[in-house]
Amino acid sequence: MIRCVKCGDVPVPEDQLPVLLPEDVADVYSKGGGVQSPIKTDPEWRKTTCPECGGAAERETDTFDTFMESSWYYARYTSPGAATQVDERANYWLPVDQYIGGIEHAILHLLYFRFYHKLLRDAGMVNSDEPATNLLCQGMVIADTFYRDNADGSKDWINPADVEIQRDDKARTIGAVLKADGRPVQIGGTEKMSKSKNNGVDPQSMVGKFGADTVRLFSMFAAPPEQSLEWNEAGVEGMSRFLRRFWREVTTHAAQPDHAVVDPAQLDAGQKALRRQLHEAIQKVGDDLGRRHSFNTAIAALMELLNAVGKFADMSEQGRAVRHEVLETMVLLLNPVVPHVSHRLWQVLGHAESVLEDQPWPKVDESALVRDSLTLAVQVNGKLRATIEVAASASKDEAEQLARAHPHVTSFLEGKTVRKVIVVPGKIVNIVAG
Repeated sequence: MIRCVKCGDVPVPEDQLPVLLPEDVADVYSKGGGVQSPIKTDPEWRKTTCPECGGAAERETDTFDTFMESSWYYARYTSPGAATQVDERANYWLPVDQYIGGIEHAILHLLYFRFYHKLLRDAGMVNSDEPATNLLCQGMVIADTFYRDNADGSKDWINPADVEIQRDDKARTIGAVLKADGRPVQIGGTEKMSKSKNNGVDPQSMVGKFGADTVRLFSMFAAPPEQSLEWNEAGVEGMSRFLRRFWREVTTHAAQPDHAVVDPAQLDAGQKALRRQLHEAIQKVGDDLGRRHSFNTAIAALMELLNAVGKFADMSEQGRAVRHEVLETMVLLLNPVVPHVSHRLWQVLGHAESVLEDQPWPKVDESALVRDSLTLAVQVNGKLRATIEVAASASKDEAEQLARAHPHVTSFLEGKTVRKVIVVPGKIVNIVAG
């Protein structure tokens, strides 16, 4: 804007935009001028002419905060090359499907973000009421801090990469020394990664040591996205071990004879149990990644599935077929997080001619989720005394009879009168006695 004594506030003509700021601004603060915009004190830059009357005028020196200026870019991105601010493409693309931003923006950027969108809506430039349909505020990345006290009382913060941690036999930290001189350093606790605390970790060094897939897997698994993530190398090493185990399972399996196709009608109890866990994992991982954004629990489900595969020793034709289905599906489920490892293992499993990224997301086989039997907890007067295995089709009376016949239960019922039995199908049998 240009301020003219005669014409008032006048917009800068479009052919004069953008207005370039001066580069040789004065250091007002160091000269005792206080905290203020240096362009306000520039003797020449402020002077201009009024676009309407041609008289002497001054440029506006007060500008919007950067949070305000960065709050409408998403709408402009929908209309690249448009002659106006936004065009009809904005209504096709908006609102934003998923906004991811730190909680520190909640009272600044997000406030302006919504305000600006509603301003655009009121001006008829967009149709939607809200700028985004989903919001995820990710937590901070925190790490250990180390320092030494200086003579003047200040602290000299030391990067974790330059420190050697001393641990006891239970892996608890008991001290730390500087690698360069072997002398002790103070442990400052865990803090948000920052330049001021010098506790940032160079991602490239971790990628060079463990690989990009391992670092990405750790980042997804270490904490729910909305909570703080404590960075520690031991956790990254744990993810590396998991991927190596998965690699061994796949390559060992691939070296076996050709695998038959799973025939659900021929599966025994153990094969059904592993296949049921697989399809429960497909269901959970799909929901955790797509709807809940709970990446850590999705990965945990796949870790449990890998443990189950490791214990599955069935080498029959259908046993190998079930294992093949499990490992092949795990490659697909892990692909969004560890694409490099997944791509190679997809080829190992016999898909050298197909591209992993072109494969459809695994679908849940509802029939595989059906259980032949259920495990029920048995309580006597509100305390757990036993668990029983019953047929999935068992009636309440059958469940009660099995519960009362269990030796651990009969010992607690001896000499007592059963007053009431409550059976919650598929969950619990509660016996009240006195």
